[in-house]
Amino acid sequence: MKLNRLRIVGFKTFVEPSEFLIEPGLTGVVGPNGCGKSNLVEALRWVMGESSYKSLRASGMDDVIFGGSSTRPARNSAEVMLTIDNTARTAPSFCNDSDTLEVSRKITRDSGSAYRINGREARARDVQLLFADAATGARSHAMVRQGQIGEIIAAKPQARRRILEDAAGIAGLHSRRHEAELRLRAAEDNLRRLEDVMHEIDGQVDGLRRQARQAGRYRALSADIRRLEAVSLLIAWCEARDQVAGSAAACGQDESAVTACGERQAQTAYAQGIAAHALAQARAAEEATAQNYQNLVQQHARLEAEEKRARERTADAARRIVELERDIVREKAQAQDAGTTIARLRDEDGALAARLEGADFDLAEAAEVVAMTLAALEDADAELARVQAGVADVAARRAELSRRLTREEERLVELTREHDHVAQELAALIERAGPDDVDILAGRAEACEALYEEAESSADAARAALTEARAEEAALRQPMSEAERRVQRIEAEIAALRRLAAPDARGGGISILDMLQVAKGYETALGAALGDDLLAGLDPSAPAHWRTTWPDENDDTPTAAFPPGVEPLSDKVSGPPALERRLRAIGIVDRESGAELQAILTLGQRLVTREGDVWRWDGFTSAADAPSAASRRLEERNRLADLETEAEQAQEEAGVVRDRLDAAQTRIRSAAEAETRTIDARQAARRTLEDARAALTAAERANTATATRRAALEEAVSRLATGRDQAGEGVKTASAELSALPEVDEAGSARARAAATAARGAHGDAERSLQSLQRDVAARRRRRDAIAAELRAWDERAARAAGVLEDIGERLDIARETQIEQTEAAEELLLQHAVAAGDAREAEAAVVAAGEARRAAETALVTAETAARAALDALSAAREARARSQAVAEAAQENLVRISHRIADALGIAPEQLRAHAGIEEEAEIPAADAVENDLVRLRQERERLGAVNLRAEEELAQMQDKREGIGAEHDELTEAIRRLRTAIGNLNREGRERLLAAFSEVNTHFQHLFTLLFGGGTAELTLIDSDDPLEAGLEIYARPPGKKPQVLTLLSGGEQALTAIALIFAVFLTNPSPVCVLDEVDAPLDDANVERYCALLRDMVERTQTRFIVITHNPITMAAMDRLFGVTMAEKGISQLVSVDLAVAETIREAG
Repeated sequence: MKLNRLRIVGFKTFVEPSEFLIEPGLTGVVGPNGCGKSNLVEALRWVMGESSYKSLRASGMDDVIFGGSSTRPARNSAEVMLTIDNTARTAPSFCNDSDTLEVSRKITRDSGSAYRINGREARARDVQLLFADAATGARSHAMVRQGQIGEIIAAKPQARRRILEDAAGIAGLHSRRHEAELRLRAAEDNLRRLEDVMHEIDGQVDGLRRQARQAGRYRALSADIRRLEAVSLLIAWCEARDQVAGSAAACGQDESAVTACGERQAQTAYAQGIAAHALAQARAAEEATAQNYQNLVQQHARLEAEEKRARERTADAARRIVELERDIVREKAQAQDAGTTIARLRDEDGALAARLEGADFDLAEAAEVVAMTLAALEDADAELARVQAGVADVAARRAELSRRLTREEERLVELTREHDHVAQELAALIERAGPDDVDILAGRAEACEALYEEAESSADAARAALTEARAEEAALRQPMSEAERRVQRIEAEIAALRRLAAPDARGGGISILDMLQVAKGYETALGAALGDDLLAGLDPSAPAHWRTTWPDENDDTPTAAFPPGVEPLSDKVSGPPALERRLRAIGIVDRESGAELQAILTLGQRLVTREGDVWRWDGFTSAADAPSAASRRLEERNRLADLETEAEQAQEEAGVVRDRLDAAQTRIRSAAEAETRTIDARQAARRTLEDARAALTAAERANTATATRRAALEEAVSRLATGRDQAGEGVKTASAELSALPEVDEAGSARARAAATAARGAHGDAERSLQSLQRDVAARRRRRDAIAAELRAWDERAARAAGVLEDIGERLDIARETQIEQTEAAEELLLQHAVAAGDAREAEAAVVAAGEARRAAETALVTAETAARAALDALSAAREARARSQAVAEAAQENLVRISHRIADALGIAPEQLRAHAGIEEEAEIPAADAVENDLVRLRQERERLGAVNLRAEEELAQMQDKREGIGAEHDELTEAIRRLRTAIGNLNREGRERLLAAFSEVNTHFQHLFTLLFGGGTAELTLIDSDDPLEAGLEIYARPPGKKPQVLTLLSGGEQALTAIALIFAVFLTNPSPVCVLDEVDAPLDDANVERYCALLRDMVERTQTRFIVITHNPITMAAMDRLFGVTMAEKGISQLVSVDLAVAETIREAG
């Protein structure tokens, strides 16, 4: 199973759809802190089934949905989809029907999350098992998040065992064992509830027996009540029969009246139809004339509107003519203004040109004055600088010599004081020096080291013995498991065959099949020859049986002999004498000769083959088909005997292997105890050695410090004496140089400053005059440029005015033509309007005439409808009278039928049989209804006094007894299920131990190799501690880096701990490779040299496994080792984006360019 692509939408900071390709090799993820790199890893863990929001750095599961930013609203849902390549078909059975799996998880705010596999909804447990079976998952060893290296280092040995479980691939086994334990507890609870129900049912059975006796008395009273109820029903039936006969005569009279009224109503209805048809024609004529009148009215209005519009267009043309004439006057006035303005601007431009002609000469003179004043200023400044430099040099020299003299005097005092102090400290150090005890401590350390090496050798020997014992025990576990499985398989087959071989005779008893002994290989032949006859027994009382005696007991007539080459079946089968005659008449042949010998068989003989072919003396032939039930039963019985022998042998072999395994486990315990003792002794020796080494180091350090301090003090005394002498000479030299310095010339300096100030003022005045003149000239030139621009603009405006005047003249001509055309059109429309008005008046008169004709037709229709309604009312009254008489007759009939149904429902007989049922003779008088009712009341009261009676007590008693038997069977099934579940849990535990021990051995081997590879030497090993059960033991890590002693992981340095933990993680990969591995800043605690080793190990893992690595890093060395890089950026605050580059492709492009 390979993970190919991760798609994220709305998860944390990935608000836009983003795809992360998980390709073979090393994929790097880089980016600044806080940009969302870890969110990418958490999205992968979340879709794999992570259920803890705390593990996702959230305060609730809804926090994984994008919560919005300053520019983006919050999302309502988030979805992550993982695409998996399943071409190898290694997925669990419930989703192993496709080459590609798409596992998605979507969460909606306040609604929880849902999983889907290829679009079908799935449980979280299904998704977790899918990844757990592939040695990955949200919390597997393949997800190495930030800080996990530190967690492995700081974890207790019990917690580290999870690493071995992942390597063994038993994470899914743990889940299945937990489910089995839950089922076991549920089954045990069900068993306890069943036992309680069984006790309750036993009490109910006793109560039902008492209720059955009470029901007998109730039935006797009910029989008398039913007889009296039959008499009461007979009285009611006779009364209903008389009522039916009286109502039938009244119905005949009402039927005649209905017929006469019906004929009158039909005549009036016909007249009403004729009047309605005439009215419809009048209405249609009226509608046609009205429609014609409406059309003429609309035409008149349309012509009137068009005339109005024509007159409005004429008025509009007149208004446009007036406006255009005003526009012509305005444009001519503007053209005249433009001419005046152009003349004025040209006069102003000539005046400015005249004033600029003498400006160049004035500018040249002013520039010459500025140059002259500048030269005078430079000379004055140079003289001032020379004078000030000399004054400053003398002053600086004096100040420097004064500071130097002060420093030398202070230095002399300080060196003198330090020299005296150091001399005193040196004298005191010489007085404190005592005897040297380093040699004594060195000898003690050597002795402790010898003891530690001896203890370590003992520990190594004990460890080797334990490893050898464990290897021997592990080697015996597989044969032991195989032996136990073989015994269980044989016992299960024996049990099944014993159930199948249970006696089954037709009609009861033991069948003759169970009394036979058949040679192996002849079961099919016997079954084909006798068939279902083998199921009969010897019991004479059974419907089908074999006779054991014959009328002529002394009849020893021999059976006719078979042809040569035929062997009697009786030689291969032994059984009761009753079957001897039948067996002697059956011969065994091969398939080729059976058909040839059939023709010479005598009466009653038949031939069979071992495969089941049959040839009978009378010509019947049957080819071999599926074996019969009898033959299968015989084969199973023979197989049962072989299996019982095989079971005894398998149990003996299993016992031998079990004894060897117990002995190996005893040796393991002894070796483990010895290893513990040697480890304790080694640790005690190590502590003693460390104490001795610490004391020796402290003594050596003290001696070295004393010698170093003494040499430093002696050198300091000499150095301070030299410095003191040099400081004295420096004081004398500085004093002499200070006395020899000349005095400062202050008057010369003042004269030079005054001359420079005067020259600077003259130069400033000349520059200001020049700048004023330059500004005037520039202003006049800018005004001339503006005048030229204005002249161009007025020229353009005058040209545009001429064009506008021409355009307005053309539009004025068009408006005058339009005015004439619209005036003529208005006059034409006025004539058409007058004609349309005359047509409308004629149509209006036609509408009035059609309305009068329609009203006359309506009056005729009203008269016809009145007559029709009167006839219909009379018919309705006659029908109602008939209906009432029919209702009375039907009620009487229904009462008679209802009483008949009551008789049928209550007694199940016809009404004519009531007399006989009630015990009343045909000629006898029926008893009075009151007397019958009194007797019924008395008997019912007596029955009521019995109270509540359970008439179904006998049935309920039988049902309860059946239920008791069913619950007993269910109790037995639950007991068997509990036994199977306990066996399954034991098998799971045994399988888990075996796989965990195998994984431990393989992980330990890989760990030792990788540790040596990463450290360039040294040794390391893994050890199970704290329990003999591997499923409960802890995992301890011992390491010996090159040049150091062996230590547990927590005592190593930070870098050594990190490399050791990395070696353990990759050892797990080599044992049980995962489809994907995520390493989140694992290289953070490593220096550059170790990072290079880490990268080399990654490359080696890629070559040795199919795992796809996702490496999150900030280290440039790690980035350079990747096959491709994904960058996580946050160009917009709170929004993460993915960019990618394939380094191999980039390198190819660079080389090509």
